Amino acid sequence: MGGTKSYATITVEAHGAIEVVTLDRPAALNALSNELVGELLDYVQGLRQRPECRVVILRGNGRAFCAGLDIKEHRAATNETPLQRAWRVQIALSDLLKAMRVAPQPFIALGHGAACGGGFSLMLASDVRFGAPSLRMNAAYIRIGLGGADIGSSYFLPRLVGASLAAELLLTGRFLDGDRALRLGLLSDVVPEERLLETGLALADEMVANAPYGLSLTKQALNLAIDAPSLEAALALEDRQQVMLQATDDHHEAMTAFVEKRPPVYHGR
Repeated sequence: MGGTKSYATITVEAHGAIEVVTLDRPAALNALSNELVGELLDYVQGLRQRPECRVVILRGNGRAFCAGLDIKEHRAATNETPLQRAWRVQIALSDLLKAMRVAPQPFIALGHGAACGGGFSLMLASDVRFGAPSLRMNAAYIRIGLGGADIGSSYFLPRLVGASLAAELLLTGRFLDGDRALRLGLLSDVVPEERLLETGLALADEMVANAPYGLSLTKQALNLAIDAPSLEAALALEDRQQVMLQATDDHHEAMTAFVEKRPPVYHGR
């Protein structure tokens, strides 16, 4: 078991510097219960203090990646008012997506079966997405009487696929299969379901072959540059990162290894 804790609704398995996080409520199609969201948030927030983990792979156990919010739990009686419950659930999900984006580790999502509503948002909030032929994604929120803009969908989708397609998906709740998502650039590839983990691990291995600070700062730069007000602002960020990284031991190790024709050995310094 990787990580620092054991959980009831997610499993964490370490593969060296890579951790595979599996949503583990297969009987409920990994629907987002309060417990699952809380445990996933706890795990993701803890990543900032765990540099030994350098890449996270996110997937679902069973027939689906994640079918969205656990509607049965959401409708069960509690001592909260409807407003209190709705606010608590929304804030927890928002905090989870924000934590994924500010974590220094890149996230690779492996989607199969249903990735609906909140499950779709978990895919969108990841840095790289692979899908199986069975993958069916949608912004399901508008189909249950809510707005289509929810849990980051109105932020991520236009940036990933453009305004027109984002409007199509958010205004209808229409399903997007793996083949169309691949054509639109929302997925990096579609592979057989039995090869999803292998594909994710292969990419993660390529990522962790690079210097730790270079990897995490590249994720940070991509996050910031997508909203940069100008080319000058993006270049200024890149310039500062590159000058800072040139002062690291890992940069000097990479240059020496290149000259000596050997793989570099990084220490995160």
